[in-house]
Amino acid sequence: MKKLILFCLLIHSSIFAIQFEDAVFPELITSSRALAMGNAFIGKVDDASAAFYNPAGLGTYRGSHFHLSNFHFETNKGWMETLFGGDVTGNAGDLFDALSLEGARKLLNQNKGTVAHSRFQMMPNFSTRYFSMGYLFSVQQRAFIGDQAGDQFEYAQRTDHGPYMAFNFSLFGGIVKFGSTISFLFRKEVVGTADPSVPLDLPDSSYNQGKMLFVTTGFRFTLPYKFIPTLAIVSRNTAGAKFDKTGGPAAPDQIKQTYDVGLSITPQLGRTVRVHLELDYKDALGEYANVDFKRKLGLGLEFDLRRRFFFRVGYGDGFGSGGIGIRTRKMEFDLSTYAVDTTDSDFRGEEDRRYVLGISSGF
Repeated sequence: MKKLILFCLLIHSSIFAIQFEDAVFPELITSSRALAMGNAFIGKVDDASAAFYNPAGLGTYRGSHFHLSNFHFETNKGWMETLFGGDVTGNAGDLFDALSLEGARKLLNQNKGTVAHSRFQMMPNFSTRYFSMGYLFSVQQRAFIGDQAGDQFEYAQRTDHGPYMAFNFSLFGGIVKFGSTISFLFRKEVVGTADPSVPLDLPDSSYNQGKMLFVTTGFRFTLPYKFIPTLAIVSRNTAGAKFDKTGGPAAPDQIKQTYDVGLSITPQLGRTVRVHLELDYKDALGEYANVDFKRKLGLGLEFDLRRRFFFRVGYGDGFGSGGIGIRTRKMEFDLSTYAVDTTDSDFRGEEDRRYVLGISSGF
């Protein structure tokens, strides 16, 4: 009996290390800018990512832009150690291998005991004040092989894609803003284990696959006073929809209907420097009851110089974050780092440090 209990605990702890952190990072598309600020962004968001962070933010979007490219690439410390450490050679070729489950299996066999994470996403879109439309594509992958005899290759992969459209309208001169995003979402997802010594070739029939209409709604209330205090509220999967199965053994799990709440101020320091300070609380109604509430707190600070250069720091999921950004009319460039907690419900358990590159260009 003791051995059985110990086995169950080990399995639970190990598998959770490769789950997706939906309680703390519920967005379909993440923003490098937001991640640098502890993912505390629903009050500030004023760019194309408003469609997924808070569509009410489209009311403060500047100009009209067609983003031909909008790329986001993210890795973690373990992924880079797996790719560039150990006895691995030919790193240029390994770079593409590491983005697949089979490639990750081969590389992790040379760097056991490390969780490898990667995310690639793109979001070509047309955005203007009060309106945005485009296409989302995101692939997340986690993989792990323990360093004990008999440990399995554990993996998780999720692909989201589909068109979306976002609207915003404002009242009382912009003091009150409402917004909504409708995404026709296709999801393909698998979580499992395999023999680390055997090549992995998963057919489509192994993936849970489904489609749904995913609705995000947002609210923002801004007082027209010094420091511009703002209250923001966001509802995700507002309609409580479920996936309709399109393939595989089952439909993906239902995306929980959650609410995020944020408070922020934006003081002006001189003529050219603005500062934004925001505190957000994810999953305010506790749908993810097993996750410590302190992990759902996000705190972000952004220094804005001439609306061109940005310096950001933050705190989210119990760990620090930071980054820099450059913005012109035709290009946005961001480098960020943040961390997640890979334990089940602990606060400041096991740190998984990640690094993000975001590039958007267009006209």
